[in-house]
Amino acid sequence: MPPTTYRAIFCDLRSDQVIDSLPVQGVSLDDFLGKSGSMSATVPVPNAGIAARAKAAIVPGRTAVWLERGRDIWWGGILWTSAVQSDARGFLNVPIQAGTWDTYLSHRMLYDTLATAVPTDQYDIVRSLLDYVARTPGGDIGIEYDAEPSGVLRERTYSRYDLPVVRDLVEQLGKVEGGFEWRIASFRDVNGRRVKKLQLGTPVIRTGHTDIVLDHPGPITAYTWPVDATSRANAWQSRGASDNRNQASDSVPLTSRLHQAAEDIDAGWPRLDGSSDYSTVEKQTTLDAHAGADLAAARAGTVIPEITLDMSRAPVTPALLGATVRLRIRDLWHPVPLDARYRVVGMSISPPERGRGETAKLYLEAA
Repeated sequence: MPPTTYRAIFCDLRSDQVIDSLPVQGVSLDDFLGKSGSMSATVPVPNAGIAARAKAAIVPGRTAVWLERGRDIWWGGILWTSAVQSDARGFLNVPIQAGTWDTYLSHRMLYDTLATAVPTDQYDIVRSLLDYVARTPGGDIGIEYDAEPSGVLRERTYSRYDLPVVRDLVEQLGKVEGGFEWRIASFRDVNGRRVKKLQLGTPVIRTGHTDIVLDHPGPITAYTWPVDATSRANAWQSRGASDNRNQASDSVPLTSRLHQAAEDIDAGWPRLDGSSDYSTVEKQTTLDAHAGADLAAARAGTVIPEITLDMSRAPVTPALLGATVRLRIRDLWHPVPLDARYRVVGMSISPPERGRGETAKLYLEAA
């Protein structure tokens, strides 16, 4: 499908009032679960009228961008950078770059102490952080959420003296044993309204009810299967906040218990150590939960298969994030065909190039 099928709707970030709608070229976008996505495109400026409209609409830091592909919203986020470019013949264009809605939380900090007086559902802690952001003057950008619980209770105290970044707090809260995955999704509701909605899943986000079958050879035109053991570990200890209460002695950090995977050693793996730092964590149980989750993530190493799809032959939509695909590959590396299920954790769309149509790259993890 040609890139002219994409259209960018530029809106006021706080009110979501439409400023303008402009055609874009060279669109490239990605979106992930638990990680910020990005979008880049170029707004062509063929005449003075478009120049005036683009100048009014493209205001980095206060403009929202919704990207439509046909009549559907494929991506939404905040415009962060732009650049006006003129070539030797005087033709103008404006490359833009934007980040998904969660990038706003990277620009918000806690200037007040927040604490849960009693054990609180971890989703409610996330929602309380979003409420704090929205209550501050100019801080409400319209992120919605529902009241679904996770069933996991936590106790957290966030000190204003640490000046924590809100996005970092959400990330840390999710990355403990029994934690969760999150994103802020962009879509139209049944009434056609543009929606930015917090999506949470414990332990992960799952969407769809049936597997999508993808074959190579077939709609899968290429794949990469990286295996990286440089960050693999089977023993782990985490450090927390330093104890500065006794001024007469050197302060030492709180440390988690040493987490070890004896089954890896029994299976023949060498001992591989790892560590992590959580300088604001003051409770032993919380630090132990972080260390346990970090060890679980490090034991597998980095194995994130990537498959490239011909979008004219595969059912690619933003709804694939969190969905399960059934991957079937037969080639020299897989003389006995691979037939396995994977969850889609990321997606990247690349515009057509000479001799190649529009493609989608899916990032996978074992289902």
